[in-house]
Amino acid sequence: MRISLKPLHEQVIVITGASSGIGLATARLAIEKDARVVLVARNEEALFEIERELNAGNRVLHVMADVGERAQLERVASETISRFGGFDTWINNAGSSVWGRFDEVSDEDHHQVMQTNFWGTHYGSSIAVKHLRDKGGALINIGSVESANALPFHSSYSASKHALHGFFESLRAEEYDAGIRVTLVMPG
Repeated sequence: MRISLKPLHEQVIVITGASSGIGLATARLAIEKDARVVLVARNEEALFEIERELNAGNRVLHVMADVGERAQLERVASETISRFGGFDTWINNAGSSVWGRFDEVSDEDHHQVMQTNFWGTHYGSSIAVKHLRDKGGALINIGSVESANALPFHSSYSASKHALHGFFESLRAEEYDAGIRVTLVMPG
């Protein structure tokens, strides 16, 4: 199936991890191109300020959510559908990291990195695919150069991004004929 995406000015784009870094930069660029944008992050105060700063009227919605909790991402989708009628692109950008020797980082910290980076992307992808399968669209997952090359002192982050790479390859093959463009971006 040939994948045809709407022009940006006709799209609704959900962006997790939208309160800083790549997520915030993506949101700003999308607004500049007249897209409607849903900002998702755990920091509601930051989201409120960003929405106010973007001053895009009725084109921005912010939803506080922890991507590591599926129910919270389901709420993001529900509020997006309620406000905008659906979405065309879902960007799984939220991430967390911890640096240190593998044996000096707590199990809780390792778990949190995997929960956010892998499971948050898994949950977001699952919700997005369910919504986009009948109408087409784009699912963009943000990996890392560490999706292919692990770094020392970054074991759980490297593991989470390696897992995303494998997940992405499988999902892309599964959704090839569904009209969903599945993309993995690996910033360096």
